[in-house]
Amino acid sequence: MAKILLLSRSKMMLNFLDERLRFENFETAMTDDVVSATELCGAYHFDAAIVDGEVEHSGIDLPTIVVVRKAEVESAVEALRSGAIDYLSAPVDMNRLLATLRNLGEEGSEGEHFRPRTPRHVVKRTNCATQPIIGASEAIDHVRRMIERVAPSDARVLILGENGTGKELVARWLHLKSARRDAPFVEVNCAAIPAELIESELFGHEKGSFTSAVRQRKGKFELADGGTLFMDEVGDMSLSAQAKVLRALQENKITRVGGDKDISVDVRVVAATNKDIRHEIHEGHFREDLYHRLSVIEIDVPPLRDRKGDIGLLVDHFLQEICSRHNTPTKCIEPAAVDILSSRAWTGNIRQLHNVVERLVILSDTTITADAVERYAGKS
Repeated sequence: MAKILLLSRSKMMLNFLDERLRFENFETAMTDDVVSATELCGAYHFDAAIVDGEVEHSGIDLPTIVVVRKAEVESAVEALRSGAIDYLSAPVDMNRLLATLRNLGEEGSEGEHFRPRTPRHVVKRTNCATQPIIGASEAIDHVRRMIERVAPSDARVLILGENGTGKELVARWLHLKSARRDAPFVEVNCAAIPAELIESELFGHEKGSFTSAVRQRKGKFELADGGTLFMDEVGDMSLSAQAKVLRALQENKITRVGGDKDISVDVRVVAATNKDIRHEIHEGHFREDLYHRLSVIEIDVPPLRDRKGDIGLLVDHFLQEICSRHNTPTKCIEPAAVDILSSRAWTGNIRQLHNVVERLVILSDTTITADAVERYAGKS
């Protein structure tokens, strides 16, 4: 696995690059001064360095990619004259950065050593467009550690958290880091399906089992056989559906609506809810025995108000993703604008922040200013 040295005085830049490169299966080490960088180079083997153009780095004897703050010809020429193999303008174009790193690995005599591992699950990530879990806070780092520890097992997981915190993303990473990663990941939103249809959706039905059942249909449990079934908003299921889910979990068997044949299924269930599930049990709305079946492991996804230090990283990530999707040059954002966004409550959590950043991208000029945030971001 390639190891990359990151050198910048900007903590935001360091955290952003660290997050994205680790997601792409590189190893990284971060520092904010050239003395520490030189000491790290003496202690460890690095394959390349990514350096903030405003930091003196002449003592670093590594293939170096320089990040310049302004996309100007003079900055680019200066970076290349200093021995850099490439330069990038901030905010960093990750596609170009990754291409440069991988090309470097293929050209050098140690190319095979440099090239990062690309196991099957990395390809799977790309295919299902799963986003990285962005953040450097202790709260979100705990979630990542839980995923790493729990994913390889087949233990059922109950993901708790408010709307918009990223519960589905956690479920996807549990699947992608498991031995089931090449099998189906099937989602069902229990809150979006009428109570009278939820059993058919989960377990399937036989032809003629009810008026509109014109043909046999497999349910989500069968479709997820061998893989992972993600039951979102599980707290909204009817008690009758809960009883059948409990039986499926106990016996690893389901019966289609209108059928009398048991069908064996091999499914790992990951469930999520935004409700206080213990309160729902107390009120008689959720079965306690099903709760204990689902919650072998619980993962609490923190609300954005408990990880405000991650907002700058999230904004940078959203800017690149949204600008790429809209086919526009990546926009910059003033530090004062990030400060305003970081001060807000974000009751809709990451989903709300993403929508606000998209609005700012569409309505702002090249640089998103504090004034633009005050004008277009609305109230949190």
